[in-house]
Amino acid sequence: DLRKQARQLENELDLKLVSFSKLCTSYSSTRDGRRDRYSSDTTPLLNGSSQDRMFETMAVEIEQLLGKLTGINDKMAEYTNSAGVPSLNAALMHTLQRHRDILQDYTHEFHKTKANFLAIRERENLLGSVRKDIESYKSGSGVNNRRTELFLKEHEHLRNSDRLIEETI
Repeated sequence: DLRKQARQLENELDLKLVSFSKLCTSYSSTRDGRRDRYSSDTTPLLNGSSQDRMFETMAVEIEQLLGKLTGINDKMAEYTNSAGVPSLNAALMHTLQRHRDILQDYTHEFHKTKANFLAIRERENLLGSVRKDIESYKSGSGVNNRRTELFLKEHEHLRNSDRLIEETI
């Protein structure tokens, strides 16, 4: 019965981890490579706040499933220790070890995916503010460049007028 529960939780965890990984991958690919010239830093891509909420929700669900699976593994360990049949004990120990390995793999995968997502989100937040600063500088300096260009043209006209007057004199 405990093995059946463990398998059911492992299957559910596997599906959730795949979905979680896809969510994190879609976040990074939309933020990194699919920006076009019409997108701006002020418009969210895939509605970042809802994606962040979905990330948090899935992370909590996965952590709860990992906790349940840990509890079932502990119960299986108690049963294995209390079973008095030595011939079955080796098979039970092997099964228990296999379930522990699966739990460890899922936990490692979850923490790795979560850390990658948080790193990507942190990077995007930092780069987003830098992009915003660059855009504001460009838009501000664009006005200054236009003004400077007009001053340079006016200065050139004055120099040409001055040169013509000098030639005439």
